Amino acid sequence: MPSVDTGAPVRTGASPERFPSSRRISLALFAVGLATFALLFSTQPLLPALSADFGVTPGQASWTVSAATIALAVAVLPLSALSERFGRRTLMTGSLAVAVAVALAQPFAPNLEVLIALRAVQGAAIAGIPASATAYLAEEVRPAALVGAIGLFVAGNSVGGMTGRVLTGWVAEGWGWRTGLAAVGVLSLLFAIAYRLLIPRARNFTPASLRPAEMLEAVRGHLSDGLLVRLYSLGLLFMAVFGAVYTVVGYRLTAEPFGLSQGLAGSVFVIYLVGTVSSAAAGRLVGRLGRRGALYLAIGATATGLLLTLGDTLTAVLLGLVLVTAGFFAGHAVASGSVGRTAKTGRAQASALYQMAYYTGSSLGGTLGAVAYHAAGWSATVALALTALVLAAGVTLYATRRAVVRRRLEVARSC
Repeated sequence: MPSVDTGAPVRTGASPERFPSSRRISLALFAVGLATFALLFSTQPLLPALSADFGVTPGQASWTVSAATIALAVAVLPLSALSERFGRRTLMTGSLAVAVAVALAQPFAPNLEVLIALRAVQGAAIAGIPASATAYLAEEVRPAALVGAIGLFVAGNSVGGMTGRVLTGWVAEGWGWRTGLAAVGVLSLLFAIAYRLLIPRARNFTPASLRPAEMLEAVRGHLSDGLLVRLYSLGLLFMAVFGAVYTVVGYRLTAEPFGLSQGLAGSVFVIYLVGTVSSAAAGRLVGRLGRRGALYLAIGATATGLLLTLGDTLTAVLLGLVLVTAGFFAGHAVASGSVGRTAKTGRAQASALYQMAYYTGSSLGGTLGAVAYHAAGWSATVALALTALVLAAGVTLYATRRAVVRRRLEVARSC
């Protein structure tokens, strides 16, 4: 899910007549979040069925997920620039139309290669949503209602991602993976129609000329900021863990000793609701433990969950997934929220860079996790995920040591 950073300063003293109904806008963005994130990971619970139908390895099947997230990561920065020129509403409408059209074509893919290509096109189209949505809200929603509107959009992302995975899993069990993809395509079409009927025209958008040089200068500045680079790294590493676990868990649960059906294995994504709670709690954790303390807690919870999933009982695996999910969403919320507070200029580009790292992590984790599973089973996937967490802990420890040294120097200067 994208960061909640608005990419624009919060307005104060704005006249109410400049803004349409906040409720209508919030519902429209909730619908677009449901539609796009139901589509983005729709093939994830279908990977065992794709492997069986096309006769491919888990690593090869996982490209139906990774192709979409890689394309999103590549496209989000240039599309954020296009939204500055042509408008947030225009870009979101076009992006959603393309993504849904591709979704309705995917069930007819004759082979895995065509399906992967369609998924890549869909991922690039979906990139227009996170590139535009929060900026649209920042411009069109009254300041007092902004946080709630962004929260509802993020909730739509989470619920959409969960709904798409669960729906495709259960439909595929009865009628095959092609019908599963068709079902999520039709569901997203309905939400897209609801979005288009609800979304009001922009009243406060001012087109800007495309200035690639200025955008690249902002990007260079962010990539030279050590703190921002560490936050981008954490987003990548946390998402690599999450991508590896949830790309491969379907294979583990449908195999022995569990032997779950396709529908029951897909239902495991209901655990995503835990992430909604832990994301909301992240702010309180930072208030009590500080940013790095909250990150250590998130890393520890995720690592504990990974170790629990090595057990041979379904209870242990499900409890482990709960901890992995809670830890991931907390860590992601802390890192993504810190990006907006750290970047003093070019906040839209700073947020887009975080999303690029985040979805690159999803692609790497999903593909490498599936390759590891094919080579040596679930324990290899867990080992890969734990390695990413060790790197995340190293990044956080480095930041902690820098902070300690900085405080000591400040104390020394004050003496």
